[in-house]
Amino acid sequence: MTPLARRGLLAVALAAVAIPSVAGDRPMDARETEIRTTVERYAQAWRAGDLAAIAGLYHESFTLHYGGTHALSGDHVGKAASLATLAEFSRRTGRKLSGIVAVLSGPERGAIVARETFRKGEAVAELERVLVYAVRDGQFSECWVYDADPALVAKFVGD
Repeated sequence: MTPLARRGLLAVALAAVAIPSVAGDRPMDARETEIRTTVERYAQAWRAGDLAAIAGLYHESFTLHYGGTHALSGDHVGKAASLATLAEFSRRTGRKLSGIVAVLSGPERGAIVARETFRKGEAVAELERVLVYAVRDGQFSECWVYDADPALVAKFVGD
């Protein structure tokens, strides 16, 4: 990934969330604390590969918004439909978490900037992705996925 693409992806994340507590402007309120705690718990579970903890952080009404033009793009409404889509995405891409670049939070959204490795046959690629989350009752209610290289993702997922 080019430095320009990486900067653009991080700009999306920063535009989606503010980080007032890090900036020192003011202390986090209860809502911001809930968002930050939920996103951090998810990041910890993802690093550990704890699928039960990951699934437990999705609200029953969770909606997954996959951008791009691949076969799984679109809105997937409900926890069961979203988890099925995530499982299919993983099956098609062979994705593995390479690392979490940043955990961000603000008064309305949280986000994770992640680096993932995709594998399909002999093809291997590493890319950064931004996952922006809405939180309700200590669980994710929505997620918007932004990929640094949507065309590359489409090659792995298929049309």
